Amino acid sequence: MKKILLLLADGFEMFEASVFIDVIGWNLVEGDHSTELFTCGLRKEIKSSFNQKFVVDHLAGDFDVGIFDALAIPGGFETYGFYKDAYDEKFLDLIRHFNTSKKIIASICVGALPLGKSGVLKGRKGTTYPSTLRRESLQGFGVQVLNQPIVMDGNLITSWNPSTAVEVAFLLLEHLTTKQNADHVRQIMGF
Repeated sequence: MKKILLLLADGFEMFEASVFIDVIGWNLVEGDHSTELFTCGLRKEIKSSFNQKFVVDHLAGDFDVGIFDALAIPGGFETYGFYKDAYDEKFLDLIRHFNTSKKIIASICVGALPLGKSGVLKGRKGTTYPSTLRRESLQGFGVQVLNQPIVMDGNLITSWNPSTAVEVAFLLLEHLTTKQNADHVRQIMGF
């Protein structure tokens, strides 16, 4: 069984998190049955952007991250405190661990910025939300910022806004299973 860790910062964007939950869940039930998703945060209760509350499965730093095969990171809103959690050292250490282990890390929108801050994207290609501020922030971490919707550089996937979320989740599933399986799940989900 492949285990995916969904890393949630306060202020995470619900839609961007939900695509990982749904695609991985559909695969568990209707695909090749090989994936499970678990959530993680800095606190047991995390608020999404727009203040919905979530209770996570794991607290950062309180479990063996070696049991997970991939990391998924949705973006979020600064207004709701996203960067306070996303730039926390425990959050960044999780990212570094997955990268050092050459495990897939899939991020959506500004979920790329903690990858940049952690150092795992330095000298590599990536993308993020297409505003000057966010692109300059990512570039400031030593990232070659590309003007395209999804960028995969080695084990790292970045994308530029919520419109890319579903495609990132399917790309993650494809790399954890097979293209044929990901295409099957895409079809039965109506995409």
